[in-house]
Amino acid sequence: MLLAIDIGNTNFTVGVFRKKKLEATFRITTKLQRTSDEYGIVFIELLRTRGFGAEDIENVIISSVVPNVMHSVVNAMIKYFNRQPIIVGPGIKTGIRLSCDNPKEIGPDRIVDAVGAYELYGGPVIVMDFGTATTYDVILEDGVFTAGITSPGLASSARSLWCDAAKLPEIEIVKPKSILAKNTVTSMQAGLVYGYIGQTEYIIRKIKEETGLENIKTVATGGYGRLISENTDSIQIYDNELTLKGLQLIYAKNC
Repeated sequence: MLLAIDIGNTNFTVGVFRKKKLEATFRITTKLQRTSDEYGIVFIELLRTRGFGAEDIENVIISSVVPNVMHSVVNAMIKYFNRQPIIVGPGIKTGIRLSCDNPKEIGPDRIVDAVGAYELYGGPVIVMDFGTATTYDVILEDGVFTAGITSPGLASSARSLWCDAAKLPEIEIVKPKSILAKNTVTSMQAGLVYGYIGQTEYIIRKIKEETGLENIKTVATGGYGRLISENTDSIQIYDNELTLKGLQLIYAKNC
């Protein structure tokens, strides 16, 4: 079985694959500092809750945008699973060609999402990941990563309101019943959610305009991807497991 680990700025997203089938998923917070022993125990206990043991894991693949946790995580895989993980980075086969000013600046998470969207849904495609930051990446029909847009994530934007404005409260990020807000909480929710929907629709429209690809597919993933995709016709597909599927596809290309 394959243990696929995506390390983001907020959470680890972890999947267990039996060949191509995703058997289980779980999340771990990235914010806590942990040793390799702590990571090893956490992974083993979480796997046990899904009915798996360390002996079931035959291979490990990791994508990470948080360099300072990698030493502990890699050592945990070696010590507790006796596996040297594949790390998504330079030299790894992906099937995606990067056509940008500095390919080394493209995060492994974006490459993994691009592989997942392109292999599963075909190109040309805009793949959007609504995480700590929100990314909009353009993959052409021949698998070329041709452009990427980055904006503050929805939760990051929300935190800037209640952290930087003294009288604004911390709120739940949900779509209010109406944009015509009657109080502070719903006014913040309306501005955040409807504003983000508008941003997403405008960026997609501008990508189509500047590429000339009016029929380009649109695929979203990430924590707030469901909220946005359910409230706009500009996103065709929401795939919550896209990143894990992309990791499995990259593993298959390299083994």
